[in-house]
Amino acid sequence: MYKLYVIPGSHACRSAMLMLAHKQVPYRRVDIVTLLHPLVTRLHGFDAGGETRTAGGRRTFGLRFGDRLGTVPALAADGHRVSTNHGIARFLDESHPEPPLFPTDREQRAAVEEAERWANETLQMAARRIPGAAIVRDPATFSRSCADGRLGYLLYKRALARRLIVPRILRGVFATSASAERDPAAELPAMLDRIDACIADGVLGGAQLNAADFMVASSLALILYRPDVMPLFEGRPALELVDRLLPEPA
Repeated sequence: MYKLYVIPGSHACRSAMLMLAHKQVPYRRVDIVTLLHPLVTRLHGFDAGGETRTAGGRRTFGLRFGDRLGTVPALAADGHRVSTNHGIARFLDESHPEPPLFPTDREQRAAVEEAERWANETLQMAARRIPGAAIVRDPATFSRSCADGRLGYLLYKRALARRLIVPRILRGVFATSASAERDPAAELPAMLDRIDACIADGVLGGAQLNAADFMVASSLALILYRPDVMPLFEGRPALELVDRLLPEPA
């Protein structure tokens, strides 16, 4: 059985979980304590998959440290060590061809890969920083509200740990500010427009789901932990996509 190393509540890790479920591949989930994951994954033979992430235009020490050592999701599969959703998607398609994660048509595949690349490089970081801005402004409220949701609890199971540690991660690693003037939520309407356009073009949200669908939906699910952005989602195909793949818990 495969092993998937994850952080609880991580949208990137949920993308990998959705891809494994799509392929109907059995696996065992291994949860790693947040902040220890670069060291733990490196000790288990993984690397960072060549990532060079930025947050708010900055390469913070935390990002450089993680990108140098190891990252999650990380898949241990029959002697292989595969890091990042980009690598996991391609490994799964090679090892378990049906159902595919990418279209066979060359032009359609290129469009899906472009959406996947944008979801990984831009949307995934925005999904940390948009709810993050609200969290650093009011850690106590969000430590309670992040106990459950489409991705489960975020990062730490205990509310006290979320209240004390998560704002420090957001400030130090993801360059997130409490300033209302620099709120990254201002970028969200344009991102949702882009997702809606991809859905209209058949790149996302089709009958046959693809790797980009799983990455986009997971990031949107994390953004929706911030309640005041919900009006920006209402009536949009983007919300239908996240409801389809990660419905809100009853």
